[in-house]
Amino acid sequence: MSTRKSSLFDLRAGAVDALHLALKTADMAALQAALQQRFDAAPEFFAGDAVVLDLRRLDDDARLDVNALATWLTGLRLRPIGVVANDAQADWAVAALPRLDTHAAPRKPPAADTTEAADSSRAAPQPGSAAPGTAPPSAQPAATAGAAQPQAHAEPAHATLLIDKPLRSGQRVYTPGDLIVLDVVSHGAEIIAGGNIHVYAPLRGRALAGAHGAEGARIFSTCFEPELVAIAGVYRTADQTLPDSIKGKPAHVLLDGNALRIEALKLK
Repeated sequence: MSTRKSSLFDLRAGAVDALHLALKTADMAALQAALQQRFDAAPEFFAGDAVVLDLRRLDDDARLDVNALATWLTGLRLRPIGVVANDAQADWAVAALPRLDTHAAPRKPPAADTTEAADSSRAAPQPGSAAPGTAPPSAQPAATAGAAQPQAHAEPAHATLLIDKPLRSGQRVYTPGDLIVLDVVSHGAEIIAGGNIHVYAPLRGRALAGAHGAEGARIFSTCFEPELVAIAGVYRTADQTLPDSIKGKPAHVLLDGNALRIEALKLK
């Protein structure tokens, strides 16, 4: 009932409109073995997806053959498009792939009810983008006369996004906060949230909660039969058969340590 998180890499949404492969080791053989095992479990889910190689978790003195890894990933039908590296890594990370600027303003995702797939690829959402239901940052407290007041540094609150229409194949919805869907999420549709996801209808597409790494996020559905669910980069695909007590019934998903746990949801 669970998919364990790899100690060698993470796959999650990033600031660039692509799947991020955050590498934790420069051992090419170990990486290839771990990635091959992961993609063998669901060879079609990421076929054709753009991917960014994120090197920032590697030690500054690590050395990785970026070109060789990119070529190998192409063999898995991924599309490497760039490298994210810190300044200390830039001298060796320069390769055939461009170095991407993660501080550039990301493209705003399209509105939920008009989002149609432009092509057959399924690029990851942009977690830094504005979206419907996003509340503005809270104002800083004003300083009173004669006394300096401390600045507020709380993260801006995100409003919950409510979708009351069915999501068809090829549609994608993203919000930095919680997401509530009141109609069916069809096969081939994708919903992504920085917080929790609630689907009060059949969930048949892909649902990714905790897109920014929030490990406490959960996914709820009153009719659970998804193609893929993920929380904070740990995912589970439909290739892993659901038991009769879960499939098509109310259920919720949570992250338990480094593995997903799916439990029946008691509504009575």
